[in-house]
Amino acid sequence: MSRVVRSIGVVAPGEPAILDVEEPDPGPGQAWVRTEWSGVSAGTEVAIVRGTDPHHLLHWDPDLRSFDDAGPPAAYPVRGLGYMEVGRVTESRTPDLAEGQLVAMAYGHRTGVCADPSARPVVPVPDDLDPLLGVYLAQMGPICVNGLLHAAADAAGPGAGVDAGVRDRHVLVTGAGVIGLLSALLAVRHGAADVVVAEPSAERRAVAEALGLATLADDGSAWRAAKERWHHGRGDAGADVVLQCRGHDAALATGLKALRPQGTVVDLGFYQAGAEAVRLGEEFHHNGLAVVCAQIGRVPRGMADAWSRTALARVTLDLLRERGPEIRTHLVTDVLPFEEGPRLLADLAGRRLAAPPLQAVLAFPGA
Repeated sequence: MSRVVRSIGVVAPGEPAILDVEEPDPGPGQAWVRTEWSGVSAGTEVAIVRGTDPHHLLHWDPDLRSFDDAGPPAAYPVRGLGYMEVGRVTESRTPDLAEGQLVAMAYGHRTGVCADPSARPVVPVPDDLDPLLGVYLAQMGPICVNGLLHAAADAAGPGAGVDAGVRDRHVLVTGAGVIGLLSALLAVRHGAADVVVAEPSAERRAVAEALGLATLADDGSAWRAAKERWHHGRGDAGADVVLQCRGHDAALATGLKALRPQGTVVDLGFYQAGAEAVRLGEEFHHNGLAVVCAQIGRVPRGMADAWSRTALARVTLDLLRERGPEIRTHLVTDVLPFEEGPRLLADLAGRRLAAPPLQAVLAFPGA
């Protein structure tokens, strides 16, 4: 048995729409969750709306885990978008989820879902947290925590905790989008000696500053300002670690130039084009630098047992409890009805908004 829910998908490039999709009825060990809030991840979702994401340009071989031209790329329609949901349990056939409980999950902008805690993380949203901020618990926050975890593994090995990547270290964050701002706040919370956010947009720098973060205009000179700020000795200046949070090659180039010798860029950006601005024969080669990709599909090697998605969510929750009101005020810029989601995504994809939202959240009936 199944039931029909409404879901935001993409029927063809440039055409987001609300679609009817089927969800299974809850069976033993499962529950039904009715969505209340869903956050929009503009970079990832807009790429799929435009058709510029790698899966819609190239064939993906899941066995070799590589893109090639040996088969067709992913096709449209895409039945669902999104990964930042908060919902309420309305029916339960598991003792793990009580009816009436509020939970965070990653299942897309749809009106409801059959939740199976054994198949994907279901994170309780505690009563002392603004329920809208639960959109950061299941995936967006863990993305940022995983960036710090990769910095920790690089600095101290696979047994390290989150603090080891940033404690007493000089941290440059490139990008003041949601991932960059949350990553910067996490670095502050976990003991960084100094955190600076480099961002080209004056409006986004103002948001970072409202959160108490130091900023630099990423106008081509941010790397030099970082090296002048953190001068450790002759021939040794710059950030200990860079958390790269923009999907632009220029931001990666800034991060590499801003590092001290043998420093590391932990890259959380989603690139949709080439990297012409990155010159591997320059600082990367001469200063012995490293680039580590931290994507939410995997924590550092050897750390999976200790760092489940739920464990990453707990670190996120600590930050939200400490800084929640500020995050709600400064990051969540737009709250709009679920039905307006396709229009928002189409406007973002078409670059028709004079002031794009920093974080848009869709509100569902009953929220």
